[in-house]
Amino acid sequence: MSGHSKWATTKHKKAVVDARRAKSWAKLIKNIEVAAKLGGADLQGNPTLFDAVLKAKKTSVPKDNIDRAIKRGAGIGGESVEYSSIMYEGYGPNGVALMIECLTDNKNRAAAEVRTALSRNGGTLADPGSVAYNFSRKGVIVVSEEGTTEDDVMLAALEAGAEEIEPHAQGFEVITEASDVVAVRSALVDAGIEYE
Repeated sequence: MSGHSKWATTKHKKAVVDARRAKSWAKLIKNIEVAAKLGGADLQGNPTLFDAVLKAKKTSVPKDNIDRAIKRGAGIGGESVEYSSIMYEGYGPNGVALMIECLTDNKNRAAAEVRTALSRNGGTLADPGSVAYNFSRKGVIVVSEEGTTEDDVMLAALEAGAEEIEPHAQGFEVITEASDVVAVRSALVDAGIEYE
């Protein structure tokens, strides 16, 4: 109950908004750390890091937090993080094949959380290799429709090695081999086309 105090009412709404923002920022900072660890701390030489920093800036993550995340990821200044990527295979409800990729600092916790999430929703973990043959790794780049035509996107993307361009509600999806994502993104930027 607030009575005459406006802060008593505001603090509950602010707490919810702050918690949501903190969760979002934590995920973005983790992505920055991993990108810096894999490709180095140079934004110009590491397009994955550049994209992660750009997304963080769009959601108003403070510059100090971004800089600290880059340093932790690259191992500069003594602090460093140890994340590993783990791939799980499983079956969802009605036998739907699933590939689940996790980025974690604790493999045991990740395995337990994946197993719990699957079992609560009617799925099971499968043996390695039992599902993977159904999938192929692809890169997907989403291009907004604002100021671009399908021909512009097609011209820039196909020359850089894109496999397919599919229109969707807000723009286009450019599908590439996983190894060609950076080249296609660079070609789109050179052509003046913004992607998400």
